[in-house]
Amino acid sequence: MSLLTIGAFAREAGLTPKALRLYDETGLLRPAAVDPESGYRFYDPAQLARARLIAELRRIGMPLTEIADVCALPPAAAAEAVDAYWREVTADTAARARRAALLVANLTGEDTATPGIVFRHACGLDPGRGRDTNEDVAYAGDQLLAVADGTRGPGGAQAAAAAVAAVRAVEQTPGAEPLSLLAGAVRAADRRIRALDAGPVTTLTALLRRGTQLALVHVGDSRAYLLRDGELTQLTQDHTWVRAQVDQGRLTLAEAAAHPQRALLARAVGWGAPGEADLGLRTAVPGDRYLLCSDGLSAVAGAAAIGAALGAAAGPREAVGELIALAHGAGAPDNVAVAVAEVC
Repeated sequence: MSLLTIGAFAREAGLTPKALRLYDETGLLRPAAVDPESGYRFYDPAQLARARLIAELRRIGMPLTEIADVCALPPAAAAEAVDAYWREVTADTAARARRAALLVANLTGEDTATPGIVFRHACGLDPGRGRDTNEDVAYAGDQLLAVADGTRGPGGAQAAAAAVAAVRAVEQTPGAEPLSLLAGAVRAADRRIRALDAGPVTTLTALLRRGTQLALVHVGDSRAYLLRDGELTQLTQDHTWVRAQVDQGRLTLAEAAAHPQRALLARAVGWGAPGEADLGLRTAVPGDRYLLCSDGLSAVAGAAAIGAALGAAAGPREAVGELIALAHGAGAPDNVAVAVAEVC
């Protein structure tokens, strides 16, 4: 098989030529051949698996020196090394979040305990106009919001229910770091879903509250939004094929929104790297409203309309009704799952 130019290899691997040059210089990924006159690099297609692994490890923030060690391990040992690295990251993130919260409190004179903080919450499901089945699941409680969207067909509803059940199982767990709890819940859900006969997958977006600390976990294209002082912010990034094309400069946002494969997932619970999820921490601020929803809402309603409906509602229950009505006003071709919490 012929060698690939650095540009062609970069496109196939999901990397940039600049990154490949860096990996060559550090010894992480040497080219198969270098033109002696021009210095141009060429790669063997057999190197793509290593290149893609390096790309994924860089996306989770692993340093180059640790990536070299992981790449030298057999698959099972490499998986253990990645899991150990991510546990360290989540623990460090949680520790830094606590320090940041204390710093903010010291600077503003506020009490970080804020024992009066509570969630007012509500959730709702609607099959939409274009479906005769419902594979979405939504949950809202005093400590947890969760939305999951299972693939259409056999097992999709089971997969979504298993994902939400996994995060609900840690809702009342005392003491442990919330990010670690959510990461473990995703791994548990992934194992249960892979054991289902139909081979379904699901998205999962959940927000777990511990005092004033809010831990967010996200896999797939369901979304989390924050409405603060009238401004709506999307807290999650869609794990879809078109989002990856936008990130690589191959599609514009407008092209991605209209693309026939816009719902094709690049990451889901029950598929791909086991337990792979985005994690983050936030601080609860009175007056904030959080929205978790499936793409049955976000794919048909723009951010401005979602923000207006979320902000105009008297409370979470009314907001759920307004948001489902908003999806229906746009045709509601898919199931709609909505969970809303207001920090009080």
